[in-house]
Amino acid sequence: MDNERTAVITIGEEEYTLLLTTKATKEIAGRYGGLENLGEKLMKSENFEMAIGEIVWLITLLANQSILIHNLKDKEHPKEPLTEDVVELLTTPLDLAGYKTAITEALYKGTKRNVESEKDSKNAQVG
Repeated sequence: MDNERTAVITIGEEEYTLLLTTKATKEIAGRYGGLENLGEKLMKSENFEMAIGEIVWLITLLANQSILIHNLKDKEHPKEPLTEDVVELLTTPLDLAGYKTAITEALYKGTKRNVESEKDSKNAQVG
């Protein structure tokens, strides 16, 4: 998977790649009204249980994107998608705090735009 678009976390003893896809963006928009509302929602969670639930949901969603892509490309060797229950059982609250950074990184990388201008002979150099 393209490292420029992903972040990696370890759950239990297995590494998972977090990836923001169009599918994940659509699910986030359905839950929060858009990516721009996500950070505000996580910071203003009414209680600790809700904040943990939102982080677990996001980890599960983003980690499953790379699993779904793998299963699409390699139908003979599918991987089992993560569930929120598995994430909750194999992590600690301290782990979740560290995963917030990986979530932010995956979201940033998934939405970042690389803008490059082409050199055009029609544009005269000024100076």
